[in-house]
Amino acid sequence: MTQGQTTPPTPPRALPAAGETAHPETLALHAGWRAAPGHGAVAVPIVQSTSYQFDSSEHARALFALEQLGFTYSRTGNPTVDVLEKRLAALEGGAAALALGSGQAASAFAVLGLARAGDNIVSSTDLYGGTWNLFANTLKRFGIETRFVDPADPAAFARASDARTRAWYGETLPNPKLAVFPIAEVAELGRPLGIPLILDNTAAPLLARPFDHGAAIIVYSATKYLGGHGTSIAGAIIDSGRFDWSAHPARQPALTEPDPSYHGTIWTEVAQRLGVQPYLAAVRSSLQRDLGAPLSPFNAFQILQGIETLPLRIQRHSETASKVAGWLARQPEVARVIHPSRQSGLQRERAERYLRGGFGGLVGLELAGGHAAGARFIDALKLFYHVANIGDARSLAIHPASTTHAQLSPAEQEASGVTPGYVRLSIGLEHPEDILADLRRGLDAAALRQAA
Repeated sequence: MTQGQTTPPTPPRALPAAGETAHPETLALHAGWRAAPGHGAVAVPIVQSTSYQFDSSEHARALFALEQLGFTYSRTGNPTVDVLEKRLAALEGGAAALALGSGQAASAFAVLGLARAGDNIVSSTDLYGGTWNLFANTLKRFGIETRFVDPADPAAFARASDARTRAWYGETLPNPKLAVFPIAEVAELGRPLGIPLILDNTAAPLLARPFDHGAAIIVYSATKYLGGHGTSIAGAIIDSGRFDWSAHPARQPALTEPDPSYHGTIWTEVAQRLGVQPYLAAVRSSLQRDLGAPLSPFNAFQILQGIETLPLRIQRHSETASKVAGWLARQPEVARVIHPSRQSGLQRERAERYLRGGFGGLVGLELAGGHAAGARFIDALKLFYHVANIGDARSLAIHPASTTHAQLSPAEQEASGVTPGYVRLSIGLEHPEDILADLRRGLDAAALRQAA
């Protein structure tokens, strides 16, 4: 109790509660936090602490024995990070979340929480290059096989599966292919088999609602649109709370059989006793404890600041990107524009079904001159930053074949949607006329070189 205070401080209330609103504009500002007890600070405090005082020896024992919930060490949980986790779960309509040090950590932990040596996952070919390399090479070192299939055919996921398939994986709006994933079609095939659909929603926050269409798990690189400012690396895993991990126990042994890393704990039983989600309880208590990819409190604070303006930013990103895609399609130097607004047939139907309120802020263009033309185009840009990030408030450009997807073979690049002349644009919040003027500068420079 502070000096002069005659009544105990009011505990913080996480308003609005899940049942009070589903509007993202409100949840982005209020979910998971109201005010600090005692002094009433509205902004979420940065709790820059590694450790937390235990009330007693018995209290400490109960926490480590998973008989009671609470903070023990910031590798597995932190009050500032906890607010971010609650806010992300609320925004996605999920039950719980785990924030991590990067989006790559989120992708890795999402799979490692279910698959062990000898197991496999089935993944979409339409992936960010870093995720492809993680699945095709690094997971292989853990004894986990990844089977890649074209998501244009949802049934391909079932055909590629066997008794040791633990999960299916895809990207809602694949970077850089930008062909929207058939969420409901794939999820409906996996659920009767006990196979959850894990979906990376990094490029489409608020625009897509994967849980509403049957996805079990969402992963994010929060570095991108969620943060929006290009200052902080972060990732997250969000559990829908709607997937029954116990329905097919032989399919999910990591959660339904004793875990030797935690004294034979069966996570579905612990979760039922504590009222938490078994999947995230296992990932936090075992993987995060042992591999340690925590999100720093400061970076969690930064991502929370970004989320507060996400509903406004994602709308502006989408509106300007659609304008840019339409303008590029009219330019003779551009051989092809890659953007959901330029798609037709089944691809366009999926884009309109799963993306509500806009098609996102990414645009791809292909120049007829191939790799050399792409390099000339990028080098001539003045407003766009030449960086590897996406989802920044600033406009960004990169040549994936020589950077983000450079570790892939030519065949793997083609499968993921990368060609030698492909340039990826992440459209920022600048005035559209300034963005188009800079793109005109890049096209003019490429055309002059070609003419010469």
